[in-house]
Amino acid sequence: MAAYYRRGRSTAALTACLGALALAGCASNDATAPAPAAAPSDAGAKTDGGTVLAGQPDVNGDGKVVIGVLSPGDINDKGYYQSFVDTAQEFATAQGWTIIKRGSVNTSEALNAARALCQQKVDMVALGASELRDAIPASEEPVCAKTAWYVPSSDNIPQTPKIVLSTDEADQSMLAAGYAAGLIMKDAGHTKAGFVTGPEADFTTGAAAAFKAGIKLVVPDGTVVTTYTGDLNDSAKAKEATQAQISQGVKVIYPYLGGATDASAELANSKKVLTLTPGTDRCASTRPTFDISVLFSPGDYFRAALEDFSEAKLQMGVEKVWTLGVDPFPTVKICKPTPEQKEKLDTFIADVGSKKIDTKAEVKRLGS
Repeated sequence: MAAYYRRGRSTAALTACLGALALAGCASNDATAPAPAAAPSDAGAKTDGGTVLAGQPDVNGDGKVVIGVLSPGDINDKGYYQSFVDTAQEFATAQGWTIIKRGSVNTSEALNAARALCQQKVDMVALGASELRDAIPASEEPVCAKTAWYVPSSDNIPQTPKIVLSTDEADQSMLAAGYAAGLIMKDAGHTKAGFVTGPEADFTTGAAAAFKAGIKLVVPDGTVVTTYTGDLNDSAKAKEATQAQISQGVKVIYPYLGGATDASAELANSKKVLTLTPGTDRCASTRPTFDISVLFSPGDYFRAALEDFSEAKLQMGVEKVWTLGVDPFPTVKICKPTPEQKEKLDTFIADVGSKKIDTKAEVKRLGS
């Protein structure tokens, strides 16, 4: 999995991997009281970083604001994909905007799906994950001339003047997740944790290494059992891997999964094994329960971009890098921390933000 927007292993790339790529589906939800804005011109306002399209948020000047969202996964998955769409819907409704959303878009259909949104006169095309990067050339076509573009980034997406890229550093939140788990493990006297994920790919192996490094910062003799099931959404495989790890004595399991997250977490709950979330805040969840929320949801980043869009501040042609300890997201929180645990985790996150802690160096040192 992993959100939205990570260099090399973009959260978006991760996000996109978290859901099954199925046949394309489409849905829309119209809000009332559209918000008119000034009529746009073809030229935007140049800034030090990029270009603010004229007329934002009503970029095409038709008297209403319409946001089009394309997702490669199931937008009802209760995870990454849904968080992206739900965030857009919540914000749009409050603004009196309209959302057109389409989930399970196959990568081969991305370009035509984006063109179709532009033909419906959307003011923004938002990609739910970088897997849909093949849609980006439409941003240069006449049909999308008066359209803003929001794109979760990864290293294989070049910056162009027509899009805003959104990214974060995967090592940061994963190291902090391990550190938070380590704090709980140390207080409970545990030394063994588990990491259950899908395919053995760069984004999962990197996340596993960072999680392990974070634990070892607190529990130097701690170990992590990592299992690659091959599928982020297969609940049966996730439960099999989770049970195997529990049998090996792990006391904390990170289900770094997509649609199979809850199946793994529920089994861990039944065995009184602690769990972490892959991207969203679920400290209030009662079934399953989670002990640590690791927040790098693409929806959180997207909402911030929409806020800028509503205030005519969203720049095209730039990259926004979200930083742990600097921005509200990504972040990590222990759901029911002791005062000491909270203080230590808050300090750790702040030290990452100030660069007192070099996350890449720590992962390299302790994650192998």
